[in-house]
Amino acid sequence: MCYSAQIYASYKKFVRQFGAVMDLKTFVKAVWYDPAKKPQKWPKAMEDAFADPQTDEERQIRDALARWRADEIAKLEQELFAQTKRKADAERTLQTKTTKTATESLRIAGNKIEQIKGRLSDLKRSEPKDSDSRIYPGYYAPVMVWEDGRRVVKPMRYQCRIDGVPAEFDRKFPGTYNARRDSLEKYWRKQFGTFHGVILAQAFYEHVDQNGKDVVLEFKPSTGQDMIVACLWSRWIGRDGEELLSFAAITDDPPAEVAAAGHDRCIIPIKLEHIDVWLNPDPKNLAAQYAILDDRERPHYEHRMAA
Repeated sequence: MCYSAQIYASYKKFVRQFGAVMDLKTFVKAVWYDPAKKPQKWPKAMEDAFADPQTDEERQIRDALARWRADEIAKLEQELFAQTKRKADAERTLQTKTTKTATESLRIAGNKIEQIKGRLSDLKRSEPKDSDSRIYPGYYAPVMVWEDGRRVVKPMRYQCRIDGVPAEFDRKFPGTYNARRDSLEKYWRKQFGTFHGVILAQAFYEHVDQNGKDVVLEFKPSTGQDMIVACLWSRWIGRDGEELLSFAAITDDPPAEVAAAGHDRCIIPIKLEHIDVWLNPDPKNLAAQYAILDDRERPHYEHRMAA
């Protein structure tokens, strides 16, 4: 299963390479800041794409992200203060008496302080990193779909919630960020042949077992080429009218080099020549869609330990 991927988080890549248009209204809805609600997750590179806004909607997106960032920094600084005090209290206790509670409190506080400082540094920095484009289940990413006769880019959550299921479905079945090829006409039958999309990715990441130890490997085409990753997506509507756009990457049996590295699944990068047929499928001709998945790009994947 592709649990993480390094994507092109900037929609401008889609605009330049594919002539796609940006659904800015949907982006505004996705990032609109409401302190009463749990914030959405998105890679930093997706935020940076709106650092130099050219339209009112882009400015709304930038400002909403800035409000979220300021509030997140304030919360983390409050937590840092609390953990610093907790650590100091534990250290004072241990100066006079060694207790299990104080020892554990010192350890936990120390770990949390390092985590918070790292997160604060990440929120405040301006220089880009490769990790800024990495997504995980629950993160939002730009997904290109077909709408009104053209290619359109929309922000979608990387974990697909099929319309009609309750919101709690996400917790009960957390693996729906991937769609197995052998289940496309089973679990994914409402999406396959109707709701197709793609993301642009440079690499994908997998948990593998190496000598009894769980490690994360980065898999990347040896040519450095971009991958047009085949996806399915859904528009979920809740009882109160809440809307969620979400997607899953289609996976299949791995090529030999991925299997040899210890993983049993792989994303499917489709060929550029098939992109419009994939995005605008005929639901009565699923064979044509399977043919696109079979006639995929087949790069040789190099792997290394993920940073």
